[in-house]
Amino acid sequence: MRESTGGTRERIKAVALELFTEQGYEKTSLREIAERLNVTKAALYYHFKSKDDIVASFVEDRLEGMDALITWAATQPATLDTRRELISRYADTMFDGAQPSVMRFFEQNQTALKSLSAGQQMRGRMLELADALCRGDDSPAAQLRAALSIFAVHTSWFAVRTPHISDDERRKLALEVADELLAAIGTRPDA
Repeated sequence: MRESTGGTRERIKAVALELFTEQGYEKTSLREIAERLNVTKAALYYHFKSKDDIVASFVEDRLEGMDALITWAATQPATLDTRRELISRYADTMFDGAQPSVMRFFEQNQTALKSLSAGQQMRGRMLELADALCRGDDSPAAQLRAALSIFAVHTSWFAVRTPHISDDERRKLALEVADELLAAIGTRPDA
């Protein structure tokens, strides 16, 4: 029985992610990806014309999730409860399925991502998400706290180096730190 086109694309993405994380984006070739999959380069080209296309598919998946979160946040009141729910939902996307591997790839290959349009799109969505987190408080401090709350979730993958910490413990810790930052948004003292 033949594998579905969608299944093949996902297999290619999984193997490419594995190689990009092991060797780095720049050092991995399409030939190596095809060899690891035991397919021809032509078969690989049918699904992805370049490594950039593979990376773009990772980013597209992330952007779709972020767009849904940003849209949801726009329909909610600008309250601490909304901020907490938004960062919690964002953390869910970060700790779900293959996302830990994707985040390790993003972290390890930042230089390559900066030059790709997909990386620039990701940066734009991160800023939109930060704006959603500090909606109602446009102070520079609120903007910074909102961005840092997102990075608390991101950096939990590499900054917390405690051996044998579970993903649930890592997520909980990231949300605790994010909450400390979010709790100060919208609480500016009157001047």
